[in-house]
Amino acid sequence: MPHALTRTHLIAPRELIEEVDRLVGPRKRSEFFTEALNEKLTREKLLRATRHAMSLPAELDVPGWETPEAVSKWVRDIRTESDPKEL
Repeated sequence: MPHALTRTHLIAPRELIEEVDRLVGPRKRSEFFTEALNEKLTREKLLRATRHAMSLPAELDVPGWETPEAVSKWVRDIRTESDPKEL
């Protein structure tokens, strides 16, 4: 089922909009921004999950969250599962 679309007003530097238009064309601007927003939201959610994982109590035994390196690997694995071309 397609997502409902909403028109919004976006304020951005003119140079940024012009660069996007040169890259994808003005008729593909909305598609480009939608894709970019989805990518940014995914990264922010993973970052917040990682920060939350790093704040777990030491006595909590959660596989994959033992060290910062283990958490980073866990995040990479999740990204790869959801989008193999991400890495």
